[in-house]
Amino acid sequence: MEDNKITEDSANKPKNFIREIIDEDMKTNKWQGKVHTRFPPEPNGYLHIGHAKSICLNYGIAKDYKGKFNLRFDDTNPSKEEQEYVDSIIEDVKWLGSDFENRIFFASDYFEQMHYWAIELIKKGAAYVDDASADEIRENRGTLTEPGKESPCRNRSVEQNLDLFEKMKNGVFKNGEKVLRAKIDMASPNFNLRDPIMYRILHAEHHRQGNKWCIYPTYDWAHGLEDSLEKITHSICTLEFENHRPLYDWFLDELNIHHPQQIEFARLNLNYTVMSKRKLLLLVQEKYVDGWDDPRMPTISAFRRRGFTPESIRNFAEIVGVAKRDAMTDIALLEFAIREDLNHCAQRVMAVLRPLKIIITNYPDSVEELDAVNNPEDLSMGTRKIPFSRELFIEQTDFMELPPKGYHRLVPGGEVRLRYAYIIKCEEIIKNDNGEVIELHCTYDPETKSGTGSSNKKVKGTVHWVSASHAVNAEVRLYDRLFTVEAPDSDKEKDFLEFINPNSLEILTGTLIEPSLKNAKPGDRFQFERHGYFCVDSKFTKNEKLVFNRTVTLKDSWGKKN
Repeated sequence: MEDNKITEDSANKPKNFIREIIDEDMKTNKWQGKVHTRFPPEPNGYLHIGHAKSICLNYGIAKDYKGKFNLRFDDTNPSKEEQEYVDSIIEDVKWLGSDFENRIFFASDYFEQMHYWAIELIKKGAAYVDDASADEIRENRGTLTEPGKESPCRNRSVEQNLDLFEKMKNGVFKNGEKVLRAKIDMASPNFNLRDPIMYRILHAEHHRQGNKWCIYPTYDWAHGLEDSLEKITHSICTLEFENHRPLYDWFLDELNIHHPQQIEFARLNLNYTVMSKRKLLLLVQEKYVDGWDDPRMPTISAFRRRGFTPESIRNFAEIVGVAKRDAMTDIALLEFAIREDLNHCAQRVMAVLRPLKIIITNYPDSVEELDAVNNPEDLSMGTRKIPFSRELFIEQTDFMELPPKGYHRLVPGGEVRLRYAYIIKCEEIIKNDNGEVIELHCTYDPETKSGTGSSNKKVKGTVHWVSASHAVNAEVRLYDRLFTVEAPDSDKEKDFLEFINPNSLEILTGTLIEPSLKNAKPGDRFQFERHGYFCVDSKFTKNEKLVFNRTVTLKDSWGKKN
């Protein structure tokens, strides 16, 4: 394949405005047929679903056009960055299936070159050291209708600026005492061009560079330089960087170095959640959740722990698509994507979340093994044996003494089919001293064994069950939306924490599951028939204790509850 040909993979993908730009670049041989993208996270938190969209977009483009994809950490702020975040980001990107091969880079690796280029701008008279504080710089920045005020330091000589910048680097000054600014245009209608800060003083230990540096580049100064050094062709960013593009271009043009094309797309916004890393960190620090990977969080690690598959997240990103304007995406669409994927790959099993005991009085005191289908959507997954005995457990909600109209489960004197087994009839109700139903005595019809075709008897209801003597104890965690409103951080009058859903987690400790799950491992996914999709929890499953997280219900029920 010639480099400047549109590949078959890219031609078959749904078109969006970014791919149309790249297709045109291929036709004109703008980048000599090359496509090189990157994902540049700041290691100051865990990645969330919005980052997943960007990862899938950047890697997908590189893959489809037979190009390259870099993972680069924009580690320019040591006060907020930790190795824990670096490790989690690498794991998340790999888990999503985005292969950066050996191309993992850090902005901090380029600090020497950035410093050299800063000196080049000072020598050109395009940068200067300013004594103003952050507040003074902000106050003198101007307004939409008034230009900013030039700093008295703006006209310092090149020699003075070189000397002061060297002293900044050598630690002579305190934090905030001086900054290096680009000399552009204080009257520009674009605020980002009003002499932006390039370096600030920060006496803090860097997670990779230690105490080698006490001046750190700002994002606007560093970002384009990183792209240039890595020979990125298409620098794909979210829309909030659109107004920063002229500055991105200005720095690269002034230095006359490799100049990638910055393209902006709409970020992903999900309802019933927050995407700000600052707010997500607050949820962790204030213990509203049990960590960055709490299954109620919108982080990739949380989705992994909850049982989402990388395929489902990639499919979700494809469904959402790439747009030029911000919009709110319904979280139900994400749940639909995981539901669709798990429907084809998750093994069906039976689990009773809130057990009610049944004794089949006319069944012999023995154990029978019945055949159960592992997945009707994929018969190649085969079948399994499940034990059936005289004493069983069904769901408490599968029996009602005074049923409403249309209730087709077990009632006094009524019949239902036990999944994969027989039709039973409720003969007697046992209650405790409080009048609560604690046990049912039933009879079974031996001629109604499922799958034998020996009986034409039909009933409207089918319920799941587990054998009392074979069931395995488990803890089940049922998750709901973390917030009670669609846009928890949009109300300017209230703190987003006021909208925390107090019922976002329900823990069931008495759940009974069929014995085939006894040796289930963290990360294993199943469909609990009639309940939804569940995953063995990686944090709380220990020794003999099995803990399951509900990944998603069998259908969207949120709208009905609200």
